[in-house]
Order: sequence, then C-alpha cells, then structure tokens
Amino acid sequence: MGDRFELEKGLADEIRARVFGEGFMKLVQSVRRGGETFRISLRPVEIGSRRLFQAEMVDAGQTQVKNFGGSEAAAGLEEIIAQKGARELHLITAAGDLHVRVTRKGHALVSRSAAMNRKVEPLGHDRVKKTPLNTFDSAALLRATGIADGAGNIRASMRGKYDQVNEFLKNVPSRLAPSASSDATFTVVDCGCGKAYLTFALYFYLTQVCGMANVKVYGVDRREDVVEAARKTAMALDVAGDVEFVAGDIADFAPRPQDGEDGARGARVDMVVSLHACDTATDEALAKAVEWKARYILSAPCCQHELQKSIGEMSGRATGPAAVFGGLLRQSILRERLCDILTDAFRALIMRILGFKTQVVEFVSSEATARNIMLRCEYGVKPGQSGAVGEYLALRDYWGVTPWLESRLFALLERHLAQYR
Repeated sequence: MGDRFELEKGLADEIRARVFGEGFMKLVQSVRRGGETFRISLRPVEIGSRRLFQAEMVDAGQTQVKNFGGSEAAAGLEEIIAQKGARELHLITAAGDLHVRVTRKGHALVSRSAAMNRKVEPLGHDRVKKTPLNTFDSAALLRATGIADGAGNIRASMRGKYDQVNEFLKNVPSRLAPSASSDATFTVVDCGCGKAYLTFALYFYLTQVCGMANVKVYGVDRREDVVEAARKTAMALDVAGDVEFVAGDIADFAPRPQDGEDGARGARVDMVVSLHACDTATDEALAKAVEWKARYILSAPCCQHELQKSIGEMSGRATGPAAVFGGLLRQSILRERLCDILTDAFRALIMRILGFKTQVVEFVSSEATARNIMLRCEYGVKPGQSGAVGEYLALRDYWGVTPWLESRLFALLERHLAQYR
C-alpha cells in the first residue's frame, strides 16, 4: 500500500508530460511546515542561448535559485512530485492549468481549467520591457538582494536603490566585447561593491540581456561582513562561480587570469564600475581601471573631501582664487559643492589625457540620490592630446592644487603634462 500522500500514477505522469511538453510556462508547489511556507517553482529560461529550467526555492524567508539542464530538472521534478504532506501544486501551460491540492488527510483534489491557447512569452533575455531590470526575469535577484519583498514588490525603503541600479545599467554600452577574442571571458570589477546590488544586477544584465556567455564579475569591498553576506547571496542565486567577492582595499586587489590568459601578463579587465565609492576610493578605482587597461569605466563618485582640504585653506587670502571666490569659499556648503565639481572636472580631464572618451552625465534623478553624477569612459582616443592637457593644466594651476588622481597616476601622466609646461 502506497503512502497516503503519494499522487496517483496517472496524475504524476500528466504533470511530467506537461512540464516537459510544448507550452510549459511554470510550476509552483507550496508546502506548510511548522507554520512556515516552503515554496518551490520551476520554469523554463534561456541563458546564453541555452534552454534551461530555473528552480526557485523560498524557505523561511530565504531565497535560492538554481538553473538546471533537462536531466537535472527531471530529477528535481520527481522530488516535487514525491513531496509528502499537505500541499498545493499549480501547473501553468499554454494549453491550460492544472491545480492539485493535497489535504492533511492525504486526499488529492484535482481541477483542470478549460482548454486555452495562451501566447507563451519569449524566454529570458528576449523579453522587451521599459527598464533594464525588467528586460529579464529579475524577480529572484530582487528578492535575494532585499530590494523586493517575498511577494516580489519593490520595498518602499529600497525604491531609490532600485532606481539607481536601473539607471546605472542604462549607461552600459549597447555593444560590448571582451578585449580579446569573442569567446573570451568578459571581466568586470565593481570597486567598493557594498551590499552588491549593482554587482549582481550587472552580472545578470550582461548574461541575460546582452547575451554574453562568459562573464566574470568581482566585487571588492573593505568590509568583511558585507562581503560575506554578498557571498551568501551569490550562493543563493547559484552564481558563486561567476560572481566572486573579495574583502580588501581596491589598491591591493588583482583579479586572477581567466582560462586562456597569460598569467605572466596579468589578468585582463574589460570593465570597471564604482557606485558611490567614497572620496579617493573613486580615484583609486579610476587608477586601477587605467592600469588594468580596461576599455569601459562607469563611475558614480560619492563624497569628495580630499580637494576640500586644500581649497579650504585658501579662505581669507587676498590673492589667487580666494580673492575672486572669497564669498563662495566662506560658505561651507557652497565650498563643498564647488570642490565636488572641480574634482570631477579634474578626473574627466585626466581620463581624456590618458586616452578615454569621457562624458560627465547625470545618470539618475536627484530625487533618487543627490550623488547623481557619473563619469562614463571608453578607451579609444589618442592619449596626450594638447586640448585636454592644456585645459587640465590651466584649471589645475589656476587653483594651485594637485588632484589626488594626478599623484596616483603620475608615472603615466608625467610625459604628457611635461610637453606643455
């Protein structure tokens, strides 16, 4: 005699046939355990042109996601079918729905919808939506990172972060290619990754929207606790092999060479991003990007204290910039904003001198964050052009300061600056 909670063979066979047949859309099973609900869902996805099955498990508020091939998905489906206890199973296909409720006494109550002819939406990155995080199925990502609640709704307290990440992703170049061959790994470093909202979003955006098959993303942050939390999230999202987190200073970080790279020449980095890395951490991220010969840089600076110290010392002087800007420098808020603008202007000019096409843009509304400036750089112009060098020296020498980024990249800048002195 079989277990009283076991599904009849005919019903189990119907579930298998629907899941692996044409028009399968989603299967969800919910089980009550000690007052908590364990939910597992299975759906088809397309990642890197491969058709896979994605399982999402939610247990005690924790979300885990795994992607499976056909044989692994079949084994997972058998576990779902063999689940014991009271539960509900909802199977959705283009042709219609199947609903099974197993009572506490083990009775299976089965209902089937009328025949349907639903249009099956394109899988994975083929979906077209209005924002980057909606161009792929980001529900599991948003829940795992805490941006969305268990029901998939964006938390009110996280709306600003959600908008920041969306707008940041809009600045990812539409055409991306690794520095080497087309099948090489596209390597990204997120400097000062924090809780890694952007790190994970960027990985899924590159793989599922940009269609890049080989992507490696590093998140670097000084705080061991946030790095450890990010590692757990990577495991929950089943991307720990491709999204790696390192605790330490950006200045000390060196990515490992990927397959096919010459380790003696160092690892290749294709893109460097930083979202609100504080003060000179932004400069360090830019400097590392230059030294790694990264092609793409997206950097949204945060607080800018380093230059404020130098310019603040000018207040009250009767000569130089203080004689003209005395009324402005006397007010701390205005002096702070001036230094923010000057710092980003120096950064943009230095990047131009070193061969990067550079734009300074507002990447997000000021309602989402007051720190809404981004330096968007792509390597591809001749370094040391006289226009950029002349503008930089004129601005720097007028204010009588040496920007931190110039000191950091002095070995690379000196030969260009020396030509126009």
